[in-house]
Amino acid sequence: MKILGLDPGLQRTGWGVIETDGNRLTHVANGAVATTVSRSLAERLCQLHDGLNAILDAHAPDAAAVEETFVNKNPNSTLRLGQARGVCLLAPAARGIAVGEYAANLIKKTVVGAGHAGKGQVRAMVGHLLPGCEITGEDAADALAVAICHAHHQVGRGQARRTVVMASAGVRGPGE
Repeated sequence: MKILGLDPGLQRTGWGVIETDGNRLTHVANGAVATTVSRSLAERLCQLHDGLNAILDAHAPDAAAVEETFVNKNPNSTLRLGQARGVCLLAPAARGIAVGEYAANLIKKTVVGAGHAGKGQVRAMVGHLLPGCEITGEDAADALAVAICHAHHQVGRGQARRTVVMASAGVRGPGE
C-alpha cells in the first residue's frame, strides 16, 4: 500500500509518500508545496491544490493522512491553516482516496515514542525508520511522520481507515 502523508501549511505544505508491505516501510518521495506569499488567499489555496494534484498524479497513493490543526494564539493564523488543511483533505478525497487524520501528539508518539518530541527528534527517527531516505526539509519530515503514523494505525487487510483521532480526548472514530 502506498500512503501519502501531509503536513498542512499555507506557506509550505510538507508531503511524503511511503510504501508498506506488512510491517516493512519504504520511502518513495518527499517534498513541500510552496505558495507565493504575495498572492491572494484564494490564489494560494489554488496553488496548493494544483501542487497536491500533481503529487497525487505522480505517485497514485492508495491512502492519505493529514495532521490535525492545532489552535494558535492568533485566530487569523489558525483560520488560514485550517483552510490549507481543508485543501489537503479535499485533494485526495475528491479522487476517492480514504483520508486519515491524526493529532500531532499521536504522530510524535507513534514515530518517536514521546508525544511532545521536537522537530529534530521526529526528523531523526523518520530517517531511522526509512533508511537511505533524503529528507528535503522539516515539513517533509513531518509529512513522512504522518504517513508512518497512518501505516501503524491503519486497520483491515491493507485498507486505510477513515477515522479522526481527537487530540484532546484521545477518542478514536468508529470501526476501531
